Amino acid sequence: MARQLRMVRPNLENLPKLALPVGYGMRTYQEGDEVHWANIISDSFGGRQRTVQDTQDEITGRDVFVPDGLYFATHQGIPVGTACAWRQSVDETDVGYVHMVGVVAQHTGHKLGKWVSLAVLFYFRNHGFISAMLDTDDFRIPAIKTYLNLGFIPVYVEEGQPERWRDIFEKLEMSARP
Repeated sequence: MARQLRMVRPNLENLPKLALPVGYGMRTYQEGDEVHWANIISDSFGGRQRTVQDTQDEITGRDVFVPDGLYFATHQGIPVGTACAWRQSVDETDVGYVHMVGVVAQHTGHKLGKWVSLAVLFYFRNHGFISAMLDTDDFRIPAIKTYLNLGFIPVYVEEGQPERWRDIFEKLEMSARP
């Protein structure tokens, strides 16, 4: 099975202004949000229904979790999108990892994935990180377009990825970037 595609934002300078659409808000993790995270990820990633226990196992119970780094886009006070400011280790202070970006299907089309990802980038910048990275899948074309527009660039981590990226840029009708 092919590995996920890696993207890097080499610096955290010149971030665009965070401007949520009318009717949406942004906040960080609050106690009890495990159920919201599970629902957002289940809806946006597909597959099995995630549970509160999954949230604890994958996010809130991990040693690199910081509550003010887990962002939620909200609609009428209910979380409908998420992204997490993650680190590869508890000691990491240079390269932040944009983790588990998802938006419930009912709220796609409002660029919420962009806004929660951008909130994570601001978190990293405000906490002294130098750059950010993420991993994604070939079929997540709208997400990849969002990441490219946020200044992320492809990084080839294994054989075959240049061809995979060429296919993605063709689907996006964009010229390949270095």
